[in-house]
Amino acid sequence: MPADPAKRLAYFEKITGEGSKDPLAWYGLAMEYKSQGRVDDAVRTFETLRASNPEYVAMYLMAGGALETAGKTEEAIAWYDAGIAAAKAAGNSHALGELQSARNAVG
Repeated sequence: MPADPAKRLAYFEKITGEGSKDPLAWYGLAMEYKSQGRVDDAVRTFETLRASNPEYVAMYLMAGGALETAGKTEEAIAWYDAGIAAAKAAGNSHALGELQSARNAVG
């Protein structure tokens, strides 16, 4: 994995652009966009990941956080709520706790 953020972004864009179905590649791309403040690109990428891998629980917290940062509270809440359901379905108590905390903090 490249250490340079621009190279990491290019790496993930190349892999996903070639049609990769690997959820980690899509998650990595979304996180790179998020780290660069490209919230709309991050959320679109999380949405693509969600469409193909709705059980990938980690994305819900990160997408919600990106939306909160952008002042899109209602959309963030929707992601947190969906993540809570996904975490319960997966039996992932750690993620469930984080998502519930984030959801409670929003109101």
